[in-house]
Amino acid sequence: MPGLAQPADSGVSAADVTEIRHVIERQIEAFRRDDAQGAFALASPGVQEVFGTPERFLETVRASYRAVYRPATYAFDDLVVIGADVVQRIALTDGAGQPWLAYYAMQRQRDGTWRASGCRLVQPAKTLST
Repeated sequence: MPGLAQPADSGVSAADVTEIRHVIERQIEAFRRDDAQGAFALASPGVQEVFGTPERFLETVRASYRAVYRPATYAFDDLVVIGADVVQRIALTDGAGQPWLAYYAMQRQRDGTWRASGCRLVQPAKTLST
């Protein structure tokens, strides 16, 4: 798995990494279909509590996270474990061809499944060539 940073004692197995990426893919696909219920179901209980309804969740993603809502392309990058936090980085390109990085915080649920507990979307720094 390219870019996998996973300390031996992190408690995150290769199967977990696969499941985390599957959850994120399913949520992105739900956004593409405007499936508010499907996307909301993949969010952690804390995220669900903050937004209250699937429709409010989808509207926020549509308005503030366009690159995640409708990515032209996306590819999984590093998965990093920092203490109790598991963060999956994704390289995205939006519909206008602009590059983005999404940092998905993932949370293991009591039943062992994974859900998205947050997403930070940033544009990579541009470098100047000399």
